[in-house]
Amino acid sequence: MAKRASLLSELRAAEKKYGRFESLDLLIPDLSGFLKGKRIRRGDFDKVCDGGFIFCAGATMLTGLGEVVPGVPYGADDGDPDLPAALIPGSIVPVPWSKKPMGQAFFRMRSEDGGNFFGDPRTVLEKAIAPLKAGGKKIVVATELEFYLLDAASDTPRVGTPKVPGTNRPQPGGQVYHPDDLFEVEGFLDDVYDWCKAQNVPADAAISEYSPGQYEINLHHVDDPVLACDHAVLLKRIVKAAARKHGFIACFMAKPFENYAGSGLHIHMSIVDKDGKNFFSQGKEKMAQPPFSARLRHAVGGLLKLMPETTLLCAPNANSYRRLRPDMFAPVEPNWGVNHRVVSVRIPESDERNLRLEHRVAGADANPYLVMAAVAAGVHYGVKNRIEPGTMIEQGQEITPRLRIPNRWEAAIDKFEGSKVLPAYLGSDYCRYYARVRRYEAEQFHNKIAQQDFDWYLRAV
Repeated sequence: MAKRASLLSELRAAEKKYGRFESLDLLIPDLSGFLKGKRIRRGDFDKVCDGGFIFCAGATMLTGLGEVVPGVPYGADDGDPDLPAALIPGSIVPVPWSKKPMGQAFFRMRSEDGGNFFGDPRTVLEKAIAPLKAGGKKIVVATELEFYLLDAASDTPRVGTPKVPGTNRPQPGGQVYHPDDLFEVEGFLDDVYDWCKAQNVPADAAISEYSPGQYEINLHHVDDPVLACDHAVLLKRIVKAAARKHGFIACFMAKPFENYAGSGLHIHMSIVDKDGKNFFSQGKEKMAQPPFSARLRHAVGGLLKLMPETTLLCAPNANSYRRLRPDMFAPVEPNWGVNHRVVSVRIPESDERNLRLEHRVAGADANPYLVMAAVAAGVHYGVKNRIEPGTMIEQGQEITPRLRIPNRWEAAIDKFEGSKVLPAYLGSDYCRYYARVRRYEAEQFHNKIAQQDFDWYLRAV
C-alpha cells in the first residue's frame, strides 16, 4: 500500500507542476541500452501505480534491430512469455517535447520467483556493484557522452554544423572547443538543458568536440551508479528529441565518419568509504599523486587486466570497431596515465578528496549500465587481487598506441565468452545470452551485401 501511495503521490505532484498527463510512456533499457516499453492512457494510470502491469520479458534480450535470437529464453523458442512489471519510484517525469501533456517513467520486471529479472541491465549493474559497496562504501560516478548533430535535410549522413560564415559550406577543420560552435546550436542546447532540468537529469558542461558537428555533454557525479546510467539514457532521449525539433539528427554511433573522430562514453568513478573519505587516496598510503596509493593502482590494474574480455560491452556493435583505431584518438590498449587523453584509463587532475579514474574505452553506442558494470567488476577484481597496472604513462609523454584489445567484433565476442571472471559479476546466464545475441547479430551483419562489395570487386573480379 505504501508503494502505491508513493507512486500515486509522485504522479500527482508531477501533474500539479507540469499539467494533467494524457498519457504515460513506460520505459526499460534493453540489452543494447535502447529504451523499450509502451504508452498507456490516463485511464490506466492508477491501475499501473497500484498493481503494476505485465510486459514482454524478451524485449530486453533483442538484437539491435529488435529481432529475437534462437536459443535465448523469453523469445520465440518458449512462446515469448510476459513477466510482471512495476514502475520505479522516483522516475516519473514530464516529456516536455510532447505536443500534449505527457509523462514517462522507468519500470523493471520481476522473474517468476519474485526477484529482479536477470535480463534487465539494471539488475546486471546492481549485481556488479554489490561487492564494491560492501562495508558501507558509496560509488560516485558520472558519464560523459559525445555525439554528432547531422543535417536532417540531407539525403546522406553529413554533419549539420558548423558552416563557413555567409555560406552553406561546412567549416573545414576541427575547431575543437570553439565557443561559436555552441552559439550556432544555442536553441538546441537551451532545449536540452531545459528538458534535462524538467526530467531531473543533472546536465553539466557542453563543449564543441574535436570534429565538426561533434559535441559532448557531461553529467554531474552522483553516488548511485544505476541512477547515473538512467541519466545517460535519458540524456540520449532528450538530445534526440531536441535535435529533431531544430532540424538535426542526433547521432550516437561510435564512428559515423571514416576521417572524423569517433564518439565515446566516458565513465568517471571514485569511491567514498563509510567515514566519508576517498577510498582511493585514504588507504595505508594517503597518496593522491603519482605513484598513487595501492588501492588506486590495483583498481586500475583490474580494469586493464579485464579490458580485452570487457571490450564487447564497450564496443557492442559492428560500427563500434571502426572507432578502435590507433590513429583516431581512441583507446586501443590496456594502459593508464595521469591527465593524458590517449590512454584507456586516465587519472584526471584531482586531490585526495576527489581522486578518481576515468574509463575511456566505450563508444557512445554502448549500453551505459553494462559499461558501468564492467568498470565496477574491473575495479573490485583489481583491488581484491592486488593487481598492479604496470608502467604509468606520464603527463605529456608521447606514445604510439599499439592495438592490444580486440578490434573486430567476433574476436571481442570470443574474449567475452572465454572470460572466467565476468560471470561472477554480471551473472553467468546473462553473459551466456549476451554473447549469443551479439554473435547472432554479427553473423546477420556480415551476411549482408553492402555497396562497398560492388565498389571494390564488381569491375575487377
